[in-house]
Formats: sequence, structure tokens, C-alpha cells
Amino acid sequence: MSPTQRLLDPDQVRRYVAASLGPTAGVTDCGPLTGGGFAAVWWATLDDGRAVALKVGPPPHVPLLRYERDMIGAEARYLRLVAARAPAVPVPPLLHHGRDTVLGDWLLTGLLPGRTLWDLSQAGAEVGPLRAELGRALAALHGVTGGRYGYDGGRASAPTWRGAYTAMLDDLLADAADWSVPLPVPAARIRELVDRHAGVLDAVRRPALLHFDGWAGNVLALDDPDGTPRLTGLVDGERHLWGDPLLDLVSPLLFRRAEDEPDDPLVRAYRAAAPFPLDAGARRRLGLYRLHLYLLMTVEMPSRGITAESDPGRVARLAGLLDAELSDLEGA
Repeated sequence: MSPTQRLLDPDQVRRYVAASLGPTAGVTDCGPLTGGGFAAVWWATLDDGRAVALKVGPPPHVPLLRYERDMIGAEARYLRLVAARAPAVPVPPLLHHGRDTVLGDWLLTGLLPGRTLWDLSQAGAEVGPLRAELGRALAALHGVTGGRYGYDGGRASAPTWRGAYTAMLDDLLADAADWSVPLPVPAARIRELVDRHAGVLDAVRRPALLHFDGWAGNVLALDDPDGTPRLTGLVDGERHLWGDPLLDLVSPLLFRRAEDEPDDPLVRAYRAAAPFPLDAGARRRLGLYRLHLYLLMTVEMPSRGITAESDPGRVARLAGLLDAELSDLEGA
């Protein structure tokens, strides 16, 4: 388990449900949900027949990355936003957001049905139509406009997308220093390379609502009558922020390059719903966004208890990917 994940048991789950829905709400069955690395997540069946999901944030003494402050509250805000302003995007219904000194921060939501896109892909299912649905859902989400770029809640943000992106990057570099995370090149060199190319970010003139974490493990689907998986949910919106819609094409094509795969079902469906050119500026922005994601995935390892010994494949892969993006910036 990650140090950020509380160790729960069925009795504790019942306490959270009672604190959310009242003392008469009963739990008939429950169990942990796996796949995430930040919060503790359990499913539960209530005595009124409802299926719910409980997400509990880290204990207050656990150190976090700068952008992770109040992530449970951030997800509650995201769920309310989507329900009110992008109802076509399937997200779990928020039943309660709680916060107190004993239980900490938690969410209780409806439990959406389905298997993850990751599981379906690993099983060899035909997921092209599902990926296209995800592309259209992201385009609908991006129709929501905010008043500022970056994160909410007093975290990295700015009046411009360039300012927000560089503030988010600076926070990650500061986290890397705090946690003594080795980087492929010195932090000052990363910042210098980003500054050299950051002018392309000024093309972004509208702060769109971004999910940010739309990798295959956060996409749920159920088979329709002909056996085709259909989208039932886009979950785990706690990392949402406001900015360039192209940022949301990075996690769904994790370790790939959207600009090199214009015929991928997700990319094709997204561009049909929200057209954009895959020109030199867009390609450079996508490169900067991959750099940000790979840096985040590298910097978060110590706070999650991940080491080169526990997950050597991740360490080596991220080092190679980061080096490739930095080399592209160096040579451009």
C-alpha cells in the first residue's frame, strides 16, 4: 500500500457510511477496490440496495506533493461541476463529502458499473468504439470554461496558461528537491528548456475543465447487447485542473504520442467533436505535457513508497521517456 492510503476495515467503512448518510444507513457487504495509489477506496452495498464507493484521503500527518493538497475536496468540486455543467459526461453521483478531525476527508459516491478499459484491453476485447466514446466525453468536458488556469484551492494557478503550466512544473521540481528524487538532468536545466519553448502555450486562450487522469484504469464500460463495451464512467477526477484541452490527450495515450496517431479512435473522435490542427505548435505543447506527466510520475514515487527495487520497470521506463522529451526540447 502507498503511505497515503489509510488502512480501512469493514467497521470503519460502516462509520464513514453512517457519518455520510445518517445512523440508520446500514452496510450489508463491502470490500476494497484496487488500482489507485493515493486514496483508500472501498465498495459497499447498503441495506436499501444501493451500491456505493467510499474514498478516504490520507491521514493528516502524511506528507504530500504540493498539488495533492485537498485532493478529496477537489474531487467533490469536480463531481459537482460535471453534474451541473457537463451532464453528458458519465461520473459517479456525489452522495456526500465529509471532513472532520477523526475521520479526515472522504467522499461517498454512487458505484458505477463496469470493467475498466485497461482490463478490457488486457482481455483482448474490441475497445475501439469505447475509446471513441471517451474522446467525445472529453470533448464535452472541455466545453466547461473556468475563470483561471491551473488548479483550484490555492494550489498552482495563474491568469495565463503559460503561467499556470510553469507554476505546476516549478512545484514538481520543488517536490523533487524535497524528496531527493533523481532527475535525468538538473532541475534548472529542465526549467531552462521549458522556458525556451513556453511561448507555444500562449496559444491557449480559454481555461477548459480537464480531467487530467484519463488513463485506461479510470474508464469504465459495460457490454451492450451485441457485446460491444460502452462507456459507463470516467472516474477519479481529483486531479482535475483548468487549461489546454490537449493536456487531456496525454494520459489516455499513456507512453504514446497523440500527434503520431491521428487515426487512433480516441484522437479521431475527439477531433471530430472539437477540431484542432496537429501543427507544429500543437506538437510542441503535447511534448511539454508529456514532460509534465512523466515528471509527476517520477516525483511521486517516494511519496507512494515506490523504489527502483520494488518497481524497477517503472523507474527505467520513466527515465527513458523523460530523457526523450528533454532531448526533443534540446534539439528543437
